[in-house]
Amino acid sequence: MSYSLMIHGGAGALEDLKYEASEAVFRESVLSILQAGRQRLEGGESALAVVEFCVMMLEDSPLYNAGRGSVLNAQGQVEMDAALMNGSDLRAGGVTCVKNVKNPIALARQVLEQGDHVLLAADGALQFAKQQGTELCPDAYFVTEARIKQLAEAQAAGRMTLDHERIKPAQKLGTVGAVACDLSGNLAAAASTGGLVNKRWGRVGDTPIVGAGVYADNETCAVSATGYGEQFLRTVFAKTIADFVQFQGLDAAGAAQAGIDYLVRKVNGDGGRS
Repeated sequence: MSYSLMIHGGAGALEDLKYEASEAVFRESVLSILQAGRQRLEGGESALAVVEFCVMMLEDSPLYNAGRGSVLNAQGQVEMDAALMNGSDLRAGGVTCVKNVKNPIALARQVLEQGDHVLLAADGALQFAKQQGTELCPDAYFVTEARIKQLAEAQAAGRMTLDHERIKPAQKLGTVGAVACDLSGNLAAAASTGGLVNKRWGRVGDTPIVGAGVYADNETCAVSATGYGEQFLRTVFAKTIADFVQFQGLDAAGAAQAGIDYLVRKVNGDGGRS
């Protein structure tokens, strides 16, 4: 019996980080979360529980573009997306355009467990969060001076950007995610993000959309994507990778590379996956 776990803090480079921390700090953070997740898998926890746990830890850190570290939209607000999927039965849950939710991935898990819907949005998602007793935080918990400066820079350049994209010297990484296979052989995937810097109010990317930003099926693979969500939506990116496994017999590494190649060829996409 064995297990597998991968996590990511977003596509991009770590060189010349501008706002928060050095490469060493990011590396230490990722390795610490990875080790905590491994211990849970070794103890017999499900893949679904572990990907939720790992993404919650990433959301709690201001280093990443998710939860507490989320970037700001064009109105200077934090709007977050998250989703997770269970590979054994294809149950999934997602939330989009949510505000003041400390851990959007935990709310997405509640959507999955409640089972009537797959995706809840904005005020409806917040109402559901309150009904479920999900932890909420004031705006001050999310809005940092570094993110305010980052937004001002993007607006001065007149563009929307990935968290890590260079307007001036490099900025740090973005969207977070995790994929796991537990001791029972079940797969799960999760992703969470604050989206694009300076995005328009109400914008929905790939992260909360099953088959675009996140996908898991025990018969194929588990995928968590990061990058320009519009490009992943257009290519149904996560499901496309799973289809390479199912219909062409590729292994996970081969399918992931085939998915990236397809993304670049079809829409000149920019991003990554785990």
